[in-house]
Amino acid sequence: MPLAYPQHASVPRPSRPDVLVLAAVTLLLLAGALGRMPALAVVALAAAASCALAGTRLSRLAAAPPLPAPAPPLPAPAQVPARSRAARRRPAASRRVAVLLDAAVVTAGLTAAVLPLAGPGRRPGVAVAGLAAAAALFVAGLPAVPRSCGPSARARLRGAVDASAAGLGLVLAGWLLLPRDPLDPPVRLAVAVALGGLGLAVLVVLTGPHRRTGAARCRAGAALTLSGLVLLAALPAGAAPERAALLSVPPLVSGVLLTAAGARRATRPEPARPEVPTTVWPRAVVPAFAAVAAIGWQLRDGGPPDLTAILLALALAPPLVLRDLLRSDEPPPARADVAPERSGTTDRSRPGAPLDRPALLRALAALRDAPAPGALLVVDLHNPGPAADGHQVGEAVLAEALRRARAVVGPRDLLADVTATGFTVVTEAGPVLAYALGTRLLGALTQPYEVAGAVLRLRAGVGLAEIGNGGPEDVLRQADLARRRAVQLGRDRVEWYDAYLEEQLVRRLDLERELPGAVARGELDLVYQPVLDLADGQPVGAEALLRWRSPVLGTVLPAEFLPVAEDLDIVGELGCWVLDRACRQLAAWSAGSRQLWMAVNVTVRELTAPDFVPRTAAVLDAYGLTPERLVVEVAEPRVGAELPTVVARLAGLRSLGVRTALDDFRAEHASLAQLRRLPIDLLKVGPQLVDPADPQRPLIDVVVNVGDRLGLDIVAEELESAGLVDGARRAGCRYGQGFALARPATAERVEAYFEEFPTASR
Repeated sequence: MPLAYPQHASVPRPSRPDVLVLAAVTLLLLAGALGRMPALAVVALAAAASCALAGTRLSRLAAAPPLPAPAPPLPAPAQVPARSRAARRRPAASRRVAVLLDAAVVTAGLTAAVLPLAGPGRRPGVAVAGLAAAAALFVAGLPAVPRSCGPSARARLRGAVDASAAGLGLVLAGWLLLPRDPLDPPVRLAVAVALGGLGLAVLVVLTGPHRRTGAARCRAGAALTLSGLVLLAALPAGAAPERAALLSVPPLVSGVLLTAAGARRATRPEPARPEVPTTVWPRAVVPAFAAVAAIGWQLRDGGPPDLTAILLALALAPPLVLRDLLRSDEPPPARADVAPERSGTTDRSRPGAPLDRPALLRALAALRDAPAPGALLVVDLHNPGPAADGHQVGEAVLAEALRRARAVVGPRDLLADVTATGFTVVTEAGPVLAYALGTRLLGALTQPYEVAGAVLRLRAGVGLAEIGNGGPEDVLRQADLARRRAVQLGRDRVEWYDAYLEEQLVRRLDLERELPGAVARGELDLVYQPVLDLADGQPVGAEALLRWRSPVLGTVLPAEFLPVAEDLDIVGELGCWVLDRACRQLAAWSAGSRQLWMAVNVTVRELTAPDFVPRTAAVLDAYGLTPERLVVEVAEPRVGAELPTVVARLAGLRSLGVRTALDDFRAEHASLAQLRRLPIDLLKVGPQLVDPADPQRPLIDVVVNVGDRLGLDIVAEELESAGLVDGARRAGCRYGQGFALARPATAERVEAYFEEFPTASR
């Protein structure tokens, strides 16, 4: 990388006089805080010591001969006269700057030194007079300080908006912290504005892109010096103790020393240094913290908010909104490191062509340290058509999708890493606008495509990640994880990356890796939960509940791994194993006189398989079970999409004699309407319908009445308290299951439980 200046710039160390003065000031402040010295005497001595040192240095700068400037490159002939005139003017300007700043520093020191000699009634006037004189000298001298090229008009506007927001926050803090009783509201507001403006000036010069220059240090020193004088002018007039004047010592001492150091650097020619990035967070954090602390202080004192404080707080909103708008529309930083390239899928020789992956990573690296890094969007395109090769998108469709994307993204956004399954977008917009961009991309990309006379619809998913959250590879991985989450949730959605999302996706990858082959490895297991007759408390059956005992992942419940099994298309294999194992266990329990039934849960995909009914009949024949001893349960929320096929399969099971049940019944209007179409024998309802304290309690009466008319037995599940059991019994439910009745357990434990009821029957 080319260097704009030699690499000899080290962090300047404070000189021995500075260290001695700062140590003396620290001791004086400690003595004043402990009451060993009068506060105004401490102010006078500290200001005198620091102003004497700073004034001496500035006087030497004013009297010293000018240093020769470094020889510049040979200029063009037309530029020689202008450069010569500037070179002749520079020594005179340097002397004038040193004289004016020296006079301002000496004035500030004399003001602080005279205060102890003046009477209590004259001290505010002396402080105000010194403040006015020092301010006038600073105003006359600071504009002549040599400085680097100023920012662009847009950057100045953005800086002004940032400054207004920060300044209003500091003014609000000053208004709330200044005493009310001794100061009239106009005076109090004027002092608050002065303190806020000076504090803002310090923030701007300490966080701006030219903060390392001598001119910036001079401005910061002037702002700190004037802040100390403002405190001296305001504190003696109030009811605050005299010791409060010690608050003016740190800004006054640091201000005059910083002014001298800045003038020394500004008046000595140095090689040009590049701008450093603007430090944004102090401008937002410091005023906000000051305002919040001031509000907390006022609330602690019990004072109500006044009209001025409310107006100042409301005035903060417009600059904040305007700042975000300007930042979202600011020009992109120069990316000299992102050079045009060619790759196998992109053509960088054409204007506006997408970046390839290496160029994308370089662009992310260039934006990482920017004040507003922006976001990365990874777009996934899916062709759900029957003729589609997986989710590959044809070249013509992909070209049209890219054209639509270019029409949606902003002029400074970058398209990158285009593949047959999608592309990425680099945007400098903030989080809210980046999410809005993802939503607009979804709307544009999912519109119909006309290809070869046919109409095609794509499905899209967008993953978002903030660029400042890590290196380029990390950001790309995070956005891709968010894209995978959007795909898993059904596409046509925008998902943000977060740490919890990554944990979920890693867990998902572990499930996808370990679940195939779990049946062959013998890792599946069944537990059984008894179902009881609520009238006499006798067990009538049990429900088989699947568990995956993975040696790597531990015990995994069906709610977590069944969606993975459906995506891997192995849910049929798991269902066959569950049906076989449950029927074998039922046959073992039926060896005696006990007549129980076994409920087996099946998914809609299993139930709608063409061979489900004959396969169920074959398993019953293999174990010699009568069909009515088996209950096949299907969840009601998933029935609607495949209702005709589900009705046909349930009817086929009932023709065999197998009983059927509808699980997770929601008792909604649509559910009650389709209940008449479903050939079922049992209806399972949740605990919210039988809870006496639940507002949906009257719905159970409707469900029970509908069940009686259709000849259905109602089973209340998830009964985990005696109150729920009593509520289900009083509601008219015939059967119940839940922790309050019996917990799920292994076959051996359930069999021992059944032994306690020798008369258990169907």
